[in-house]
Amino acid sequence: MKTIYFSRPTIEKEEIKEVINTLKSGWLVSGPKVLEFEKRISNYLGAKFIRVLNSCTSCLELAILSFGFKNNSEIITTPFTFCATINAIIHNNLKPVFADIDKETFNILPNEILKKITKKTKAILLVHYGGLACDMDKILDIKRKYNLKIIEDAAHAFGAEYKGKKIGNFSDITCFSFHATKNLTTIEGGAIATNKKYIIDFINKAYFHGIDRDSYLRNFSWKYKVVYPGFKYNLADVSAALGIVQLKKLDIFIRKRTEIASIYNEVFLKNDYITLQKIPYSARHTYYLYPILIDIDRLKINRDQFIEELRKKRIITSLHFIPIYKHPAYKNLFSKEDIENLKNTEYVYNRIISLPIYPKLELKDVKYIANTINRIIYKYAR
Repeated sequence: MKTIYFSRPTIEKEEIKEVINTLKSGWLVSGPKVLEFEKRISNYLGAKFIRVLNSCTSCLELAILSFGFKNNSEIITTPFTFCATINAIIHNNLKPVFADIDKETFNILPNEILKKITKKTKAILLVHYGGLACDMDKILDIKRKYNLKIIEDAAHAFGAEYKGKKIGNFSDITCFSFHATKNLTTIEGGAIATNKKYIIDFINKAYFHGIDRDSYLRNFSWKYKVVYPGFKYNLADVSAALGIVQLKKLDIFIRKRTEIASIYNEVFLKNDYITLQKIPYSARHTYYLYPILIDIDRLKINRDQFIEELRKKRIITSLHFIPIYKHPAYKNLFSKEDIENLKNTEYVYNRIISLPIYPKLELKDVKYIANTINRIIYKYAR
């Protein structure tokens, strides 16, 4: 029996050809392919300004830095995310403050955000979980009422929409990921999208050592000026070449993921031991993740044992996410009071499993996964 892996990138002959041509061109680092990739992303999203970088983490760190918040200012975010979200806050000498998530969407709850706002609050850092947009109307109302900045961690959500409008056009700044597992990959990489010129001006100043890079590229001169003590966050042309081809296929990739999600939905809707992620408003889900909650209170095994049962059947799943406050790196950062009211996060964490979903996953394998999950549930039902 073959192993069904959690994720596999879709790299085809078009991607390989474009990368080889770029390698042969002699220009490997940031250059014409990066500029083309940025232009294509801008056209796809409808956002005015795009800068591609070497990771979404780099994007998040520069995004927060661009606002110049005073040390120890607070940024409200979700505890149910990857560590990069929180590290970007900490590296900017700011304090992350957790607001609880929705038990149905797994996104941050606007009402919980309101409870955490203080005089020190400067921004909200959203995470569009799995590719489902947060409730942007309510969150933007909070932004206006309290004069806060909004930063979107859209690592899962390139191509996602909220009420017909693409993510990348709602807030002050949006950060995307092009990691190898994402719906669009440059192997490693990410992008910043913003419609605010002062933000992109800062990003352009900071992302490549603080060198006046655009002037350097225009003149191909040995002369350059360092105008800011910057970072080495640029993306290479080889990566951008891969991204250009992937972007052309993105909507096809999302349609295939949506088809897989529909098959899972059809099987699981008949099983009351399983809860699916809810889409309570008009949104285009990218289905970067397909999460389910299993009813451990009615099973003889817990979630971790459930994952092991699937592994025995050669089905590799994952878990998104271990709540941030459970990791040893952050144990001294949060008090008991900081995390005691995150009941929804605890509830979801103890029950959630991320199932395989990617364009090359065969539909017969999707049905096998779903039916295997049902069989395990019925085997261990109380």
